[in-house]
Amino acid sequence: MPTLNIVEAINLALHQEMKRDKSVVVLGEDVGLEGGVFRVTTGLQKKFGAARVMDTPLAESGIVGTSFGMAVYGLRPVCEIQFDGFVYPAFNQIISHVARIRNRSRGRFTCPMVIRAPICGGIRALEHHSESMEALYAHIPGIKVVIPSTPYDAKGLLISAIRDPDPVIFFEPKRLYRAIKEDVPEKEYTIPIGKAKIVQEGTDITLIAWGAMVRECQRAAEQMKGKASCEVIDVRTISPLDTETLVESVKKTGRCIIVHEAPRSGGWGAEVMARIQEKDILNLKAPIERVTGFDTVMPYYQNENNYLPNATRISKAIDKVMMF
Repeated sequence: MPTLNIVEAINLALHQEMKRDKSVVVLGEDVGLEGGVFRVTTGLQKKFGAARVMDTPLAESGIVGTSFGMAVYGLRPVCEIQFDGFVYPAFNQIISHVARIRNRSRGRFTCPMVIRAPICGGIRALEHHSESMEALYAHIPGIKVVIPSTPYDAKGLLISAIRDPDPVIFFEPKRLYRAIKEDVPEKEYTIPIGKAKIVQEGTDITLIAWGAMVRECQRAAEQMKGKASCEVIDVRTISPLDTETLVESVKKTGRCIIVHEAPRSGGWGAEVMARIQEKDILNLKAPIERVTGFDTVMPYYQNENNYLPNATRISKAIDKVMMF
């Protein structure tokens, strides 16, 4: 079994799905000859040809709009946006067409496409390169939003996304691309979209996160050993959200902290909090706490570490909740 990082796991998933299904095509800026800005698509064009791995102009609306047409026609496009902060020119295509075609056509047409994009901060990039706006997309009916945090999950979730009959936005935390290695089976496997994962079990408090923040929660849980037994949950898919797993965990622990690096106001953590309180309010021993980014534009690298949640901030939140 190979030991892979997230870049390699996603590349393997794309290779296997393109080999298995000739309707799978890849397109985006520099995805072919260069293999993508993070080299995630390296080798695909050489193996499958320029007719299936297409370099596009720098035109995100065109990339997504063309992919939409391909999907309605019967292909399974996987289009890449170089950074999630560049996707906004394509937002009209996503919300007005990609997400609505099944409903608009009363099921006559579906849109089996994947929009891949690096997301979040942590690599000291420029403006528009480090945002975490996943809540914008989770709010759109008809769109699934997936954010893996490990190589194993990245491969299994991407295969599920490619095979899904409806559109999936697949956000990849760029700071994790080469930060983690683990055993990833060579054979094909899928991970269900909409199912959270209990990363580690605990009895005193539930830590809920997605993407790069899962590792920060694990670090905080390690720091709090002997003071609090932390259950860590990786949401993996923010839409659809696995409410049942979250509710059952908080029912057991009675305490909860939600961690994300997006701005606090209107962040997806507020939706998670609302669902837990709707189902679990009588089991809560303390108010739910959020550890998040701030309601500001993501700062340049000099202040990036001050903006991003980390294990220290999470540990302080754990102390606060445990002492309530």
